[in-house]
Amino acid sequence: MKLKDKINTVINILKDKKVAIGFSGGSDSTLIIYLASLFAKDTLAVTINNHLMPTGFIEHTKNITSLFGIKHEIIDLNFYNNPDFLKNTTKRCYTCRNLMYAEIKKIANANDFDYICDGNNISDLVDDRPGILITYTNGFETPLIEARLTSKEIHEYLNNNNIPYSKSTTCLATRIKTNTLITKEKIDRISYCENYILSNTKCEIVKVRDFENLSICEVDKINEIINKNKFKQIDAELKRQGYEKVSLNLSEIKNNNEIILNYSNGSFSYNLPFTIDIENTKRQLENEIISKTKEKIEIENINIFNTGLIKGSNFKNYEDALNKFMQILTKIRRNI
Repeated sequence: MKLKDKINTVINILKDKKVAIGFSGGSDSTLIIYLASLFAKDTLAVTINNHLMPTGFIEHTKNITSLFGIKHEIIDLNFYNNPDFLKNTTKRCYTCRNLMYAEIKKIANANDFDYICDGNNISDLVDDRPGILITYTNGFETPLIEARLTSKEIHEYLNNNNIPYSKSTTCLATRIKTNTLITKEKIDRISYCENYILSNTKCEIVKVRDFENLSICEVDKINEIINKNKFKQIDAELKRQGYEKVSLNLSEIKNNNEIILNYSNGSFSYNLPFTIDIENTKRQLENEIISKTKEKIEIENINIFNTGLIKGSNFKNYEDALNKFMQILTKIRRNI
C-alpha cells in the first residue's frame, strides 16, 4: 500500500469522530493531531508531565497544539512520588504507561470524547516496548497501526508537508540501567549532559545512558562528536558532572524504523526482541489456528514461536509476506 493510501486510511478512521489522544509532540502523535484537526469532529490532546522528560517537552506540546488549533490538557503526574516506578524494574515502562493511560482515559471520558487513541505505529510492534500491552488492556485505538504506517513513512509524510515535531520525546528514566534506583539527581545529571551535547553540536537527538560512573553517549550525527577536540570538550564536561568514564556508541541513533523481513523464495523469518505469551496470542488468533502447543502456534502460512521467532512460507512475493506479517503483529501478545 502506498503512503498516500495509508494516510487516507487514518483520515477515514478519524473522520467525524471526537478524538482524544495521548500527546507527546513526537512524530506519531503529531501526525494524528494534525490529521484530526482537519478531519475529526473535535480533537483533544492530553499531555502527561511526569517530570522526567527532556527540556522543553511541555512547551513544545503547547506550541504544536496551538499551531493546529486543538484543545490541550496537561496533567501533572509526578513520577518521583511513585516508589514502584522509581525501583526501575524491567516493568518500568509498563508501569509508566499504565499510570499515564489511566489519566488520559479519565480526561477523555469526562469530556465525552468517544475515540481514545495513542500514537503507536506498526514499527513499534517489533521493538522491545512492553507498554504496548497497556494500549490493549485499556482499549485504546491505534489508527497508525491499523493503517500499517511505519516510523519511516510517518517521518517522510511530516517532512514532506513541513509539519513540525519533536525528534526526542523519550522519558529520561529510559537512560538509567534497569534494577538501579531512579533519582532526581540522576535525571538532572542526564538532562544537563544531553542539553550540553545538543548545545555544542549539530546533533538533534542525544541520549546519555547512565551506568553509575560510566556514561554512554548516543547521537544521531556521529561526525559531530568524533572530532578530537569536540570529544575532548564533551568528555571533560561530562566528567565534571561526576562520570568517571565517558563512552561513545559508534552506532548512530536511527529515527526512521521500517520493517524488513529475511525473505527468500517465498519464505521469511523474523526474530522479535521479546518472548511471546502463547496463551494470550492464541485468544487473539483463535479462529485462524491450525494447530497449537505450549511452544508454537500454527496458522495459514505462519508459525509463531514462544521465543519470538516468526516463520512464514508459500508467499507469492515479498509484499505479500510483509502484509501477512504486519497483520499477525497486531495480534501477537508479548511477555513483559
